[in-house]
Amino acid sequence: MRTVLHLVVAVALVGAIAWGTSNPSTSADPPRVPAPSLPPVDAKEVELGPEEHDNVAVYEKVNRSVVNITAKGMQQDDFLLVPAARTGSGSGSVLTKQGHILTNYHVVEDATVLSVTLFDGSAHAAKVVGTDPSNDLAVIKINAPADKLVPIPWGDSNKVLVGMRVFAIGNPFGLERTLTTGIVSSLNRTLRTDNDRLVRGVIQTDAAINPGNSGGPLMNRRGELIGITTAIVGRANQSSGIGLAVPANTARRVVEELIKFGRLIRPDTGILTVFQTNQGLLVGRLAEDGPAERGGLRGPEVKIIQRAGTAYRTVDRSKADLIVGIEGKRVKTLDDLLTVVESKKPGDQVTLQIVREGEHAEVKLKLAESQD
Repeated sequence: MRTVLHLVVAVALVGAIAWGTSNPSTSADPPRVPAPSLPPVDAKEVELGPEEHDNVAVYEKVNRSVVNITAKGMQQDDFLLVPAARTGSGSGSVLTKQGHILTNYHVVEDATVLSVTLFDGSAHAAKVVGTDPSNDLAVIKINAPADKLVPIPWGDSNKVLVGMRVFAIGNPFGLERTLTTGIVSSLNRTLRTDNDRLVRGVIQTDAAINPGNSGGPLMNRRGELIGITTAIVGRANQSSGIGLAVPANTARRVVEELIKFGRLIRPDTGILTVFQTNQGLLVGRLAEDGPAERGGLRGPEVKIIQRAGTAYRTVDRSKADLIVGIEGKRVKTLDDLLTVVESKKPGDQVTLQIVREGEHAEVKLKLAESQD
């Protein structure tokens, strides 16, 4: 809001200078002259260079698929919940004619009131269909006429190369459906989300991304969705030529489940806690009769010792298994383990490489459906 206010002040000052106002600080508004009524420009009648042609073509193809999202939360006031004074805004992409919209989780997080503005300026109340905080993704839904819903075409983020030209459309600082362009600056970046998970394969771009762009599409020159703009790397939350986008292939896998089930169906190992060491993950606690326990994975040895009529509980972690790999891939962090597990489905089998009391071994687990 502060940034938008500065923009308004700047525009007012420029208007005052242009009209020759001697005292810009006066409370009187500068003279207003209605804009001339001009016919719309037909791109076919304008001589465009190759890059300009791509820019115009992508915008004309996709801009109606991009929406502006306003999120309003609630705050505690003594014993009552009242609407928060501050609101957040972001961007999103229309996915279906039924009104499903893809955006970032952090755009809708903790929101109690959501509003979506379409390309024609119409506003629609929205509800959250499902969220995936681990990938900073969410799907929301509105009820709007099908002819006003223009689904964005999916692209293949696995075919993105460094140097490729990309396009971002969003609502920076509330300025609706703004187009910026750039290139893919790098691939396979990692992004840490609020729940301390890492999103892998993140696309880095120098296309200008500012507050309000979050959740909007990053596209290739065919106007296909290849990423969801998520974060800015820089100071004071301003664009610095380094923007990050969650890969479209990750989003596509997630949203299909969010739309179908209302939640993400995650596979579960039955490993409740681990301790990270320099060698791997030491098992801390297992779910009773969960996949890990049924598969034979071992946690610490727990004993109850009686001394002078008092029971003491002792935990011997040297008896716990050390997970050093999964499916032949080295495991150093919990994210290493979960990245492989979450690429599977409930019912799939995975093989853990472990060290048990100094000896290397393998344990096979049949993944269950997570109840989280």
